[in-house]
Parts: sequence; C-alpha cells; structure tokens
Amino acid sequence: MASYFDEHNCEPTNPEEQYRQNALLELARSLMQGLDIDSGSFDLSDWNQRLPPPAAKAVVQSLPMVIISPEQADKALKCPVCLLEFEEQETVREMPCKHLFHTGCILPWLSKTNSCPLCRLELPTDNPDYEEFKKDKVILCNICFLSCPVIVIFIIHSLHSSVTL
Repeated sequence: MASYFDEHNCEPTNPEEQYRQNALLELARSLMQGLDIDSGSFDLSDWNQRLPPPAAKAVVQSLPMVIISPEQADKALKCPVCLLEFEEQETVREMPCKHLFHTGCILPWLSKTNSCPLCRLELPTDNPDYEEFKKDKVILCNICFLSCPVIVIFIIHSLHSSVTL
C-alpha cells in the first residue's frame, strides 16, 4: 500500500514524521473501511451536487403568521431577503428557526429550496427520495464525526500540518 506522501506526491517536512503520518493514514483507512462505504450502502459521489427540493407545501402553508410588534419595529428589523424594514403591525412569516420574512419573499424561496435563507435549517420536503437521503446523511455524519470526532480531527490536522507540497 502506498504511503501518504507517495499518494499525494509530496514530502514530509521532517523525515522522522513519515512513520507517524503513515500510521495516521492507515488509521484513517481503517476507519473508512469500518464504515463499509465501498459496499454501496452509502453513495457519497453526488452528495455535494444534490440541490435540495422545495419545502413541503403543507409545511409552508402552516408557517406561523406573526404581527410585527412596536418593539420589533423600533429595532428596525429587516427582512433578510429584500432588506426592507418590517413595519409595525405588518404580518410576516416565521420559520421554525424563528427568523422572520415577508410572505412575498419567503414563499418563492421555499418553492425552490427547503431551507431558511439565513441559517439553512431544513424543512421537510414532499420528495421521499430526498428525505431518505437526509436520513442516510445524518447516519453517516453520526458515524464519522460523533463517534470519533477527536480521532478524525487529529488525523486531518496531523496529515496536513507537517506536509509541504
């Protein structure tokens, strides 16, 4: 099996570090093999290319309507989409994350994607394939990062901190 340095066509800054770097690479490979990614149970190839579908129509219709209070109006709160200030007694939509938007701003947004424009909190969709994809993604993230975050961070940091290209 090739070393980290052979695979990446680079040299360690300190030759004594090569053994440690190769050991970390082997550990990373072992962790990835333990995830059984190659079996096809997780298709990682297109995860970054997928665009989320629109938010579920029932969820969008059930977003609470909020009336802007005098206190909120005094704070000069703005709609994050159009950047216009909310006016006192104006009715706006509230996302589950508590961000407020003009109805005319957030409805077109949610007809294209399922997330809050500010914090990216995702709403459910009417697309069963995407909902299944989200569940798989959460499972994989939990396996990779929640079960061994210190090891993963240490491996990534160690592999990149002492390598010169």
